[in-house]
Amino acid sequence: MYSVALAMIVRNESASLQRCLDSARAVTDSLVVIDTGSSDDTVQIALAAGARVEHFTWIDDFAAARNFALATANADWNVILDADEAIADGGDVIASLRQVAPNFVGKLRVESEFETDGQSARASSWIARVLPRGVKYSGRVHEQPVHQFPVRNLLVVVQHSGYLPQAMQAKQGRNVQLLERALIESPGNGYLLYQLGKDYAVYHRYDEAAQVFAQADSVLGPRHSLGHDLLLRWLFALKKLERFVIAVELAESRQDMWAESPDYWFVVGDLLLDFACSQPEHAANLMPLIESSWLRCLEIGERPDLEGAVHGRGSYLAAKNLAVIYEGSGRSAEAMRYRKLAKLAT
Repeated sequence: MYSVALAMIVRNESASLQRCLDSARAVTDSLVVIDTGSSDDTVQIALAAGARVEHFTWIDDFAAARNFALATANADWNVILDADEAIADGGDVIASLRQVAPNFVGKLRVESEFETDGQSARASSWIARVLPRGVKYSGRVHEQPVHQFPVRNLLVVVQHSGYLPQAMQAKQGRNVQLLERALIESPGNGYLLYQLGKDYAVYHRYDEAAQVFAQADSVLGPRHSLGHDLLLRWLFALKKLERFVIAVELAESRQDMWAESPDYWFVVGDLLLDFACSQPEHAANLMPLIESSWLRCLEIGERPDLEGAVHGRGSYLAAKNLAVIYEGSGRSAEAMRYRKLAKLAT
């Protein structure tokens, strides 16, 4: 039998911590919560849930705090969750690690809820969250486990609510400062540039985001594991800046690479629609391309295996968009068909 522990770092997480601990209690042998300076009821909630609570003085270094949590847990297998996350499916896979030798790193599918243009959405990322004994983190912010183990995708779904507006407002500015500091220490780090671009975009600093995404892309290369998500976020920033020609050229240069991604085609259709609205003289030429982009989404279907994939872009979101443009062009029968399809797929 191998030991399995939940290892967490927290601060002022009283609103969400109980849900996280409840989701992990039955499938782990111990709950380890490292508090980095809470002023609310976080510690009391953790203790009442049966967690072992220790304290760590915050030094603006997430890796240092994570490594303290791993050392405290002292388990064969360590499951890493944040307080705004919870195991939604696949808990039996975590429990079964008790019978598995700790000789690989496991990635979990993290489903992040967020809002875009006033609509709720959900994006998927595969993140290393199951670590064997001895693996440590590196990185002041957006820390990563450093290891030489093989990596496996585990059929475990984690729900993450930390990108919802209220949560993002509470964290505003924190990560940017740490990322900018980390880039001074590690200039030209492609992963940090990608994360900084994400943070700029979340807070609508699209010009800075576009610049940083371009730098990250030049370092990481388009075929990097983050290349899919990086491209989509870069195109979105360029769209918001109304740099349509640059965005279209970028999208076309990556078309062969992501021809089987519904997210790619969804973002292209969205980009072209804004282009058409901004410059109506091009609308007649752009509308067939917009339509074909969203039809292509439906042909491909959902691809949650792709980094940054947004649920619905291969189904109901594309169908909903098609219904809107068909209604606007007087094609009522087709509009009704795709509206029904959108409802069925939701």
